Amino acid sequence: MPNNLTPTEFLYGCSIDPAVLELRPDYRALLLVVEGINPQADARIADELIGQAEAHAAALLASTPVDHLPQIGAWREAYRGFGAKPQRTRNSLEALTRRASSGLPRVNALTDIYNAISVVHQIPIGGEDFDLYDGPALLTRASGDETFDTVAAGEPTIENPDAGEVIWRDDTGVTCRRWNWRQGRRTALSENTTTAFFILDALAPMSDTQLEAAGEALGQAMQSLGAAVQVSQRIAGAQ
Repeated sequence: MPNNLTPTEFLYGCSIDPAVLELRPDYRALLLVVEGINPQADARIADELIGQAEAHAAALLASTPVDHLPQIGAWREAYRGFGAKPQRTRNSLEALTRRASSGLPRVNALTDIYNAISVVHQIPIGGEDFDLYDGPALLTRASGDETFDTVAAGEPTIENPDAGEVIWRDDTGVTCRRWNWRQGRRTALSENTTTAFFILDALAPMSDTQLEAAGEALGQAMQSLGAAVQVSQRIAGAQ
């Protein structure tokens, strides 16, 4: 069913299960809802940001192995904390940083923009269609019987997360597995999205100032996608 909450109601309805904060007390999420996106807007900013991200990744990896980058190392540790193997299921930041030096994937303007900002600011970011959410977002640990709408071997399929896995979910099911590993099909951004929901995931050593700077960069990029764009945001988690 379509989301019938206002952005403010949605943002302040989103929550983080104490079981997740027990796992990582330093975790914070900057949540953004962006309204008024014009799907026909000139999205040249995506090309500019992709270029910046690819150059930034190349510079980082020229002097530092990818798993030694501070935020990637922090997320690898977090994944081990709930039983995931980071070499097999890479957090989204690591996956993008590895690909960026040879060319980031192009999906659609909204996805391309947040992927680029993720690399430049070295923070995992997820983006979804606000109108396709069923109730607010919850970050929790899975029981194992939740449903996740995804693609396997090129075919749509329904999976279940592992028990204890950290997941984002709404009232219908899982929207993202393994904290920020893979997002589902049901709430995915598309070229028709007019209201988007973004999650920026931060662990130490990322500071609140760095987290807010990433959110500001994302909000500014979104402003170029329509004269009526409005950004609402909230930080949840450790303060």
